[in-house]
Amino acid sequence: MDSHRQQSLIPGFLYSSSSSAKTLTLSKLLHSEQPSLSPSLTPAMGRKSSGGFVIPAPSEPGKRIEMYSPAFYAACTVGGILSCGLTHTTVTPLDLVKCNMQIDPAKYKSISSGFGVLLKEQGVRGFFRGWVPTLLGYSAQGACKFGFYEFFKKYYSDLAGPEYAAKYKTLIYLAGSASAEVIADIALCPFEAVKVRVQTQPGFARGLSDGMPKFVKAEGALGLYKGIVPLWGRQIPYTMMKFASFETIVEMIYKYSIPVPKDQCSKSLQLGVSFAGGYVAGVFCAVVSHPADNLVSFLNNAKGATVGDAVKKLGVWGLFTRGLPLRIVMIGTLTGAQWGIYDAFKVFVGLPTTGGAAPAAAPAKV
Repeated sequence: MDSHRQQSLIPGFLYSSSSSAKTLTLSKLLHSEQPSLSPSLTPAMGRKSSGGFVIPAPSEPGKRIEMYSPAFYAACTVGGILSCGLTHTTVTPLDLVKCNMQIDPAKYKSISSGFGVLLKEQGVRGFFRGWVPTLLGYSAQGACKFGFYEFFKKYYSDLAGPEYAAKYKTLIYLAGSASAEVIADIALCPFEAVKVRVQTQPGFARGLSDGMPKFVKAEGALGLYKGIVPLWGRQIPYTMMKFASFETIVEMIYKYSIPVPKDQCSKSLQLGVSFAGGYVAGVFCAVVSHPADNLVSFLNNAKGATVGDAVKKLGVWGLFTRGLPLRIVMIGTLTGAQWGIYDAFKVFVGLPTTGGAAPAAAPAKV
């Protein structure tokens, strides 16, 4: 597909870009200065910068990565791996306490007492029990989540056409993120099953290498996917909220809180907006997806357990509230960090940060 055809399919209003300033010098990027070139300057003038090594914007000749090319989606996939894999592994101690509070509330009564119990029984090393399936599982999930979100967002925008894509952009965010998460959870589910078993049953296994064979031997290969429906129930609403609310919040921040257009903001400010928007979005995500999170923990911990068993033991109120405060803190921080890392990687490879563009005006009807 030639570059002209690709550019004609791009719904530009869905991807905000600071590429109107045609080049960004590395020194300016490191010192968080605003680009000195204005959008009115010609490309030729923009390329005359003498600031040393130059990172070209995606839309100019000699670009590193062309928007919506295979390299673009590959970069988004790598950004997703770093974003989800690193952040989820970092908060393993919080996740471990949360899972145990959900499974055994009589023993793990609160966040502080939960950490105390773990420290007393398993020592400091116990706080990172299950970190390998966490790292591998959420890296795989992040690759699919972010990579396929970018793909489906453009795909659905092209199907809708410029006018309807601008009018119903939130629906496109929701549809794109839901489609991506269906695929992402298929990649995550086996690792999540082993992770929960390792974290909530001391002595079951040391980690993934011995935990996976034990799990398969006990429940069969299909047992690794017995939590897929609750996982979809947790992750699809979570991801829809994560992406749609992030895009909306970031757009509102640039519109109402920052007095200059996004393309005139420093990269450090743009990444700060990404983190702030991600954190607020993460709070919404935690509330929406928490009942299903309790179900996933319960089903993966107890052999042969059903959704009915979980509701009977935890109660409806328990499904919505047990472990929720800790999860709000964890998911808020997690989501903010994920968007920060993801957009930082995009900036590193010369791509624009996500969100913040006002929709383009629909073309006038003749």
